[in-house]
Amino acid sequence: MTVSREEFRDAMARLGAAVNVVTSAGPAGRGGFTASAVCSVTDDPPTLLVCLNRSSSGNALFKANGVLCVNTLAAGQRPISDAFAGLGGLAGEQRFSFGDWTTLATGAPVLDSAVVSFDCRIADVVEKGTHSVFFAEIQAIRQGQPGRALIWYGRGYHPVGHDALA
Repeated sequence: MTVSREEFRDAMARLGAAVNVVTSAGPAGRGGFTASAVCSVTDDPPTLLVCLNRSSSGNALFKANGVLCVNTLAAGQRPISDAFAGLGGLAGEQRFSFGDWTTLATGAPVLDSAVVSFDCRIADVVEKGTHSVFFAEIQAIRQGQPGRALIWYGRGYHPVGHDALA
């Protein structure tokens, strides 16, 4: 039995995932993209995997810089997600006009208002089908204020979690 691309994509639409803006900075410049294909790999050493389309203009930038930061978005941050997804025609440095940005250990941009940010060095890259899979070892973590997060489910944005307790 063969699973078609359409069948796979329809099934994946039922798998909710956090909305993240993944950023990088270094010799190749500063850039970022919106991703839901992010997950933990191991806690020893603390490692995430991040998937990026091989045809993306940012693919070479991330490989050349060797660092990335996964910034998990809060429920009200859809405009940031849209900007880093390329909606509205923004590219490169223009995307960083949304939000306030700092750095931690690696120099990759960290969104001040993210739910959580994972600052990482890229330890390995595996090319699989249409995507590069980055294995990113976490160098620093910054946890934001408690509250609702933004997920992608059913081909749309949805808030999840609870409001911060007063």
